[in-house]
Amino acid sequence: MNFYGEAYLKLLSKTVEFLKRTSAGKRTTAAFGKRWVRNFFKNLCFVNKTILFKQTSLPVIVTGSGPSLEHALPVIANLQNSCLIIAAASSVMALNAHGIKADIVITTDGGSWALKHMIGVTRCNAVRQNSVDPRRGTFLNQDGIIAANLCAALPSQVKNSQFLVISDGSFWQSAALHAFSIPSVIIPQRGTVTATAAELAMILSNGSVYLAGMDLSNNDIRTHVKPYAFDGIFSGEANRFLPVYTACFTRSGLLKEGGSMNIYAEWFKDQSSLWNKDKERIFSLTENKVFKKAAFTSKFPPQETPSKTKNLDEIFSAVSLGEEDYARFYQRGIDAIASAMNDPKFADNIKKELTSLLFADAKNEATKDEILREITTKEHITMRNLK
Repeated sequence: MNFYGEAYLKLLSKTVEFLKRTSAGKRTTAAFGKRWVRNFFKNLCFVNKTILFKQTSLPVIVTGSGPSLEHALPVIANLQNSCLIIAAASSVMALNAHGIKADIVITTDGGSWALKHMIGVTRCNAVRQNSVDPRRGTFLNQDGIIAANLCAALPSQVKNSQFLVISDGSFWQSAALHAFSIPSVIIPQRGTVTATAAELAMILSNGSVYLAGMDLSNNDIRTHVKPYAFDGIFSGEANRFLPVYTACFTRSGLLKEGGSMNIYAEWFKDQSSLWNKDKERIFSLTENKVFKKAAFTSKFPPQETPSKTKNLDEIFSAVSLGEEDYARFYQRGIDAIASAMNDPKFADNIKKELTSLLFADAKNEATKDEILREITTKEHITMRNLK
């Protein structure tokens, strides 16, 4: 340490952060890996319309569900017709309450609680169906665009949506998507949907990206913007022994103890130097411990102001894949994986990937038959036998 000084401390800090991320990733995979894989094959039947896009120069606003989003909502409402809005599913209710329409709703969470956010999204879309702004293109006459990793938890209400499918680039996902001719954008798993949303924004546009509601810290007992999908859970379970205030305080404390916010903040700090390498293009609309705060308060700076109102039809186009029944979709997905595992070029990689997801404690690589048994759910077997 006396010889290397500050360089040693930086290396030690990076090593500790890497070990924390790796440990967190392993714990998450052990808990949810099997669910992610089964979600993927179940969700294939929802993808009847997929989205193609061409890169735009429009500025992009990405919204998370942190409490600071409330301070940015008036600004977003004022700017929504001159930028793309990519919203984490958990932030859509708050946007909708202020008359803001998200152009893309993104979800990557495979946990069952994520369904509450997505059900809230479909309800907001249902309310808007008879209130379309014709200046923004016929695209908004549909239920909207859902950007999703198919490992996410998706409710059946999204079946009529248009999907921008996100793949993590793994061999097994690529094999299944190829079998269905489903186009996808490759974004590695990051552990938080806001990281995926920011990367998607960088892919869709070469303009500046503005973040809102991505607090990356817990400074109070309020952990999320209001309204929020879990508000009803806290109020519904409240009683004189467990008031809402106490439930919020306990939740905030657990999040702080878990340390996930610090892990995300460190990742964003490292990533921001890469995103801003050639030019500074990612900012925050509210105070943020990682990203520079945007200099404007009510409208984009002149160099970022579009020459005309956005039209989603100029950026996105929908491709229909046709419809099939659930059981047949599921079986085609499993057959695609089985076929890929018969190919020596892909077999070893796919087995390694799926072993780590389906058999968290396995010391040896799972066999093809073991993997296929885990993928095939009881629900799928029942529906297949009814045909």
